[in-house]
Amino acid sequence: MSEIQEILGSGRKPKEIVQSLADRLRGDENLIEELIRCFNSGSSSVKGHCMEAIEHVTKENPEFVHRCFDLVIEHLNDKLPRVKWEACRIIGNVARTFPDRVERTIPLIMENTRDKGTVVRWSAAFALTEIARCNPDLRRKLLPEFRRISLEESNKGVKNIYQKFLKEFEE
Repeated sequence: MSEIQEILGSGRKPKEIVQSLADRLRGDENLIEELIRCFNSGSSSVKGHCMEAIEHVTKENPEFVHRCFDLVIEHLNDKLPRVKWEACRIIGNVARTFPDRVERTIPLIMENTRDKGTVVRWSAAFALTEIARCNPDLRRKLLPEFRRISLEESNKGVKNIYQKFLKEFEE
């Protein structure tokens, strides 16, 4: 049994599994290939654990995403809400480091602004505002979308992300 499989099958609490995965990925970035294999063949909870571990690592080390960027993009609109929201958060985490690469994710993330899940919409708002924060040209294009979403959004927490951004950047 591989190291990643052993952590995933340990029977520990989800937070402990995610933390162990993230710690191992920080210690050995080559384990990402094994994590991706486990993600691709895993259950819903395994997929969520794997994506969340990547999110934890990219929070501190955005460059880590270069080894799994395609996986993240591919799952921005996954059928599993947890995978979707973690993928959005990863994009938000790496937006400053890879502004040109994240630009192509905008249409996929925009789909998530209409998701029925509040956490998915919150994560999409985080990603989009981080992308806009790092790129003035995209910011100009996204401001009208943020205004529209802010008016339509029913959840106060999600709405606040857009409104805080608008207050900071509107002319």
